[in-house]
Amino acid sequence: MVVATSSFVPYPGPAERLARKGLQALALLLAAGLLSAPFLQASPSARSFQLDYEHNCFRKDGAPFRYISGSIHYARVPRPAWRDRLLKMYLSGLSTVQVYVPWNYHETLPGVYDFTGNRDVEAFLDLTAELGLLVILRPGPYICAEWEMAGCRPAGVDAAASPCPASVPPAYLAAVDSWLHVLLPKIRPRLYQQGGNIISVQVENEYGSYYACDYGYLRHLLGSFRALLGSEVLLFTTDSAGAQELRCGTLQGLYATVDFGPGSNVTEAFGALRRVEPKGPLVNSEYYTGWLDYWGEAHASTSAAWVARGLEDMLQLGASINMYMFHGGTNFAYWSGADYKDQYKPVTTSYDYDAPLSEAGDPTEKLFAIRTVISKFQPLPVGPMPPATPKYAYGWVALRKYADLLDVLDVLCPSGPIQSQFPLTFEALKQAYGFMVYHTQLPWDVPDPATLGAPPHSICDRGYVMLQKEYQGTLERDGQTTLHVTGRGGDTLDILLENMGRISFGANTSDFKGLLGNLSLNSRPLSNWQIYPLAIDTAVQQGWPQAALPKSSSAGRVGPAFYTGTFETPGIAWDTFVKFPGWSKGLLWINGFNLGRYWSRRGPQQTLFVPGSVLHVGRPNNITVLELEEAPPSPLLLFLDQPLYNRTLGRSTMATEKVAQVPAQTFGDRWGPC
Repeated sequence: MVVATSSFVPYPGPAERLARKGLQALALLLAAGLLSAPFLQASPSARSFQLDYEHNCFRKDGAPFRYISGSIHYARVPRPAWRDRLLKMYLSGLSTVQVYVPWNYHETLPGVYDFTGNRDVEAFLDLTAELGLLVILRPGPYICAEWEMAGCRPAGVDAAASPCPASVPPAYLAAVDSWLHVLLPKIRPRLYQQGGNIISVQVENEYGSYYACDYGYLRHLLGSFRALLGSEVLLFTTDSAGAQELRCGTLQGLYATVDFGPGSNVTEAFGALRRVEPKGPLVNSEYYTGWLDYWGEAHASTSAAWVARGLEDMLQLGASINMYMFHGGTNFAYWSGADYKDQYKPVTTSYDYDAPLSEAGDPTEKLFAIRTVISKFQPLPVGPMPPATPKYAYGWVALRKYADLLDVLDVLCPSGPIQSQFPLTFEALKQAYGFMVYHTQLPWDVPDPATLGAPPHSICDRGYVMLQKEYQGTLERDGQTTLHVTGRGGDTLDILLENMGRISFGANTSDFKGLLGNLSLNSRPLSNWQIYPLAIDTAVQQGWPQAALPKSSSAGRVGPAFYTGTFETPGIAWDTFVKFPGWSKGLLWINGFNLGRYWSRRGPQQTLFVPGSVLHVGRPNNITVLELEEAPPSPLLLFLDQPLYNRTLGRSTMATEKVAQVPAQTFGDRWGPC
């Protein structure tokens, strides 16, 4: 299906209309030339998308144009659902979608690239074109996006030499150049000037929020993008509206845009843009429709009326707007990132974002409020909005304990452990994500409780401690870093280290994982470690543990362990949500697909989204759960037809309360935009 996009028709009498609505400050800026509305002055040319500085607008094929766009991340949406989500965005009145490309999602190992299946970005872009949507592409290399490591620095690149974004270290620039030489040739044929639908490409992302303020780095990227994409494509930057951010994040040759949410002062934000771009279109590249969730904090919720009101105010100015997010989706597997302000804050598996399209792709009240606003400025596409996809409550499913994790290290690390006098990081062993086990022995008898401790900032991010295979407790980044243990010399000591996601925003984006310092017993350092990088996903994708013989394990033992079970779908595989009643924290796989982390004890997220596309029809669906702390005595999962996002009052409080409204200041909690 091919549908036409709609050109921008300027809102008549913008200053007068703003004044009548009581927005006198914006009207004065407009009248003074600090803000401008486009003028219709067509002079068509074939396949062009350009800046018109004289009339403060974009020109598409010579005609004045403004876009109303929404963000969607193909990496967070199962490929079978791409068409459904994009069609709903088109029917909401959007002419354009904004798309990030996560570098580490495609370069899985140095020089090893994956563009298959859900990673087939070319297929995704071709689908947007088929549906008549234009594209704003944001290939980074840094994307933030609450994504693991902000999309940067694939495993194996020397982390010490290659922070991201960067202050031009040669190792990092070499890695970036190699990546861009793979990605951008795929993009060039899809540029609007080449007959495709990509109207603009962002160079880097919010670089002004990075401490380095290195124009040489931006100039290097600009040269690479120009060399690989040509001279005609519109290249731009995005930064928050702060003076420092715009000073460090903008560069001559890159059109500057800003981002801000509905709680911001539109006059001030666009006024800041005008100080760096005195002429040209007004653009908000990330207008926040909601916000992200962190484990242990309240579920974010943003008023639909509030979002719609801010959108209408900007559209009245003739601004082009991208809504972040329009559809958030899910951080499957290990792809959720983290923030750091005062303490480490890992992002939940759900990236629902309180967006107009829910995590499962369902239209919300917010979507219809936005659609109503858009209808005041341009005709909506003909056709009904597709309804919510069917959900099914498959009910209770019983699981059985398969094995304690320490009893199956031969399966999870078939090459055996690495010997080291002292602990090594994930990065040193080229373990990108997931888990590693650190194993040693008590060097002497400990008849009285002794302190097992870690140096500050050395547990990254959670360590599950077992002595003689008995679970002792958890050490946590920015949390508990000591335990008291007793034992005999020679007793086995194992620490399962979990990577909860690398930091995606701020200065400290190196964020090494594992044991970054040596553990000590009563201040005496331990040594002679055996380190097991665990390939859990590889084993599960190959049919383990369902295809393996049952293990005999202690049914009553707590600590890291695997649980298995099966269920069947009644004739058709619908989307569903799974709840973990009485479980603590862990991960879930269904039919080998990693659905991500659950953390029932901390919340706010209480269910994981299960796309129907991962389920089987006519044969059993295999469930594998890795519970890290303690499973309920009778391990059961509950499949529901709706998600549960509960409010969490504290880091250790069970989440049981309803969603709360997040105040406006939430948008500034990370000292910058997404």
